[in-house]
Amino acid sequence: MSLNQKMMAQWASSRKINLNATPPVVISETDGGAELKVGDQSKNIPESKSTNETPVETPTSTARKRKPTFTRDEFPSKKPKGSAATAKTYPPPSIRLSDLGGVQNCVEKLLELVAMPLRHPEIYLHTGVQPPRGVLLHGPPGCGKTLLANAIAGELQVPFISISAPSIVSGMSGESEKTLRETFEEAKKNAPCILFIDEIDAITPKRESAQREMERRIVAQFLTCMDDLSWDKTDDKAVMIIGATNRPDSLDAALRRAGRFDHEIGMNVPDEEGRVQILKVLCAKLRLDGDFDFKSLARQTPGYVGADLAALTGAAGVIAVKRIFQEIADGKLQIPTALEVAQPDETMLLDGVDDPTEKLDNVAPSTFSVAQLGTMLPTSSPTSSSLANFLMAYPLPLTPEQLEPLHITFADFETALPTIQPSSKREGFATIPDVTWADVGALHGVREELHMTIVQPILRPELFRSIGIDAPGGVLLWGPPGCGKTLLAKAVANESRANFISVKGPELLNKYVGESERALRQVFSRARASSPCIIFFDELDALVPRRDDSLSESSARVVNTLLTELDGLDSRKGVHVIAATNRPDMIDPAMCRPGRLDKLLYVDLPTPDERVEIFKALARRLPIQEDELVQAAILDFVHGERFEGFSGADLAALVREAGVTSLRRTITAWESVPVFQGAEESGLKVIVSYDDFDNAAKKIGPSVSAAQRRKYEALRSKFAGAVPTVKVPEDGVVN
Repeated sequence: MSLNQKMMAQWASSRKINLNATPPVVISETDGGAELKVGDQSKNIPESKSTNETPVETPTSTARKRKPTFTRDEFPSKKPKGSAATAKTYPPPSIRLSDLGGVQNCVEKLLELVAMPLRHPEIYLHTGVQPPRGVLLHGPPGCGKTLLANAIAGELQVPFISISAPSIVSGMSGESEKTLRETFEEAKKNAPCILFIDEIDAITPKRESAQREMERRIVAQFLTCMDDLSWDKTDDKAVMIIGATNRPDSLDAALRRAGRFDHEIGMNVPDEEGRVQILKVLCAKLRLDGDFDFKSLARQTPGYVGADLAALTGAAGVIAVKRIFQEIADGKLQIPTALEVAQPDETMLLDGVDDPTEKLDNVAPSTFSVAQLGTMLPTSSPTSSSLANFLMAYPLPLTPEQLEPLHITFADFETALPTIQPSSKREGFATIPDVTWADVGALHGVREELHMTIVQPILRPELFRSIGIDAPGGVLLWGPPGCGKTLLAKAVANESRANFISVKGPELLNKYVGESERALRQVFSRARASSPCIIFFDELDALVPRRDDSLSESSARVVNTLLTELDGLDSRKGVHVIAATNRPDMIDPAMCRPGRLDKLLYVDLPTPDERVEIFKALARRLPIQEDELVQAAILDFVHGERFEGFSGADLAALVREAGVTSLRRTITAWESVPVFQGAEESGLKVIVSYDDFDNAAKKIGPSVSAAQRRKYEALRSKFAGAVPTVKVPEDGVVN
């Protein structure tokens, strides 16, 4: 026990000695710099060395190392949070409302809903009226929704926060909601401002059809954030939300109520007057030449949205550049030479000089080119390309005088038209058929009825409004097959220059419940967005059969949907319906009442004179023998009783078979020609003769039998009705 106490005392005394032998090193801050203290001794250190040198330590094997004390300057400084240097700014766009065209109605409505709360909030505060909180822009792609939102912000000169809806979605749980909250908080800090959300349908789908729980949470978070934008939470500063989508029906219903997206603005496909305004805006910055008919160009571009017209101007510019290069190569267009546009003092430098390259250094380099200086500079080998020749002749930038004759013409736009496919045509339906009345023979009575029923209400709607009548509801073309019902509908759409949607009857039917009705509603929705528009239902009997006990429930719903679209609560202004069928007795009777398909036109088999007209229209491009007697004999042959009961389709088959017969005969004769001779050298040409038509008639027969013709005559008396004759008595009084 005593031995243990002695050992402990000895260890404690040894520890005291070691601690006193190694005094602590402390660096303290003074006015002159830093002071180093080791035990009782002190030493001044210059300020420049105090922050660079490492702390001094006395090495020892037994003493415990102490943590040195650093000065304040050696610790990194931290920037305060929320400083002005890190604040993000959202400058207004540079686009103005003058850069838009054809959307005047949308601009007026958007200014009323957005500009007033942002510029004059005191009006709403004084009256106590709650201002609108959000506006939803919807319409087909390319109609200018994003451009309109940017132009409004640029015109008002307010901060513009633009986000893409898919950029909010994150793979981590809760990150999407956090990003959404931060976006709305940023909008509150920059109030008054505009928050624009593009493709908003990506984050706000219908919650009942959402596949993941995250989509429902994002929708709920978005609704909550919109409710938090009340004026009492933003210091009476407006934060206007503008959403854009081309699928408004896919948005959650809670988002489209008052207090959130209060108003919806539909931006449809521009009409002819709207296209004229858009083309004027797009061509304002182009260098045009000659008489430029904007109205004629707008008439040739039905179904085009703003993006399509912008693509058209770009394509016209490319075609103009190619034309200019070709004209320069052919010598039709002369660009002033560099010597002609040079200054007098510069051209004098070349006078009296044997070798012009000696004085070339004293002349501006942009004044000359290889073509003008001839042998001054070495040129590359000639090439046949007009672009290569131009680049070789003008290697330096052109001067303003040389650019003067370069311009874009109206012909360049007409050349570019076939190269541009409008957006509506890419979505699956035609815009305007290429069938004209020249392709339709005879049928003058039906043509006149269609002209007054469809064409005139589209071309001259003001005339119908002036006498207080509406355009007829629709037209039903019926008759034997192959008589030209579909051809008539296409020719009417071409003459009226209206958009054309062709619907084959069975293609809308779907085995899933509700899909057929949805497809039918979508057809009318597209037509209203592309008005004026003609919807053509081919084989209507397959889509709307007679409703009786034998009809299934799903088919009855399709009939009901079409009836309500034709004459329901939704306006059908600018949408005309043409239907065709071979079996009018199978169509539901409710389709043919006034206000729906109220105009029934019977397209009968052609008469002998009409057969000749149809034959002339079909054989326009056929190389018939250039003998007047032969051509007259062919027409008499078609007019004869042999072709009684032939429809237009049968005559088209006759013309095609005659051409194939002539081609077969020519190929057989050409095979006997020696190999070294071509068809042109041998004098062989494809010529259709009278015998070819005679041989073709032996293979082609009428597609409508005599029994079917009698059946259609009975249906004609039932549906078309015979006009009763009224006998007037001698006294002139009708009983």
